[in-house]
Amino acid sequence: MTLAAAEALVDAATLYVVVGICFALPFLWRWVGRLDPAARHATWGFRVLVLPGVALFWPLFAWRLACGSSAPPDEWTAHRARARCPRNRVEVLR
Repeated sequence: MTLAAAEALVDAATLYVVVGICFALPFLWRWVGRLDPAARHATWGFRVLVLPGVALFWPLFAWRLACGSSAPPDEWTAHRARARCPRNRVEVLR
């Protein structure tokens, strides 16, 4: 890796973190309640605690905010998908 490429990578990472923090501060101050009603009345201690995560995953939160999501996403695992499929259910013998 050349010096110019390394500098560009560091500059891109710095820009990502700065944009993330600039998004996270107003998000945690005003908009977190739109995405998670349980966090609407959260304390400032909670908001400071989740600030690094919001700054890291800011594109996800920005996307959900732009789409108008109003509740946390449902968890979907392979187990839930299999349990939902009617042909995989076991019939109970009478």
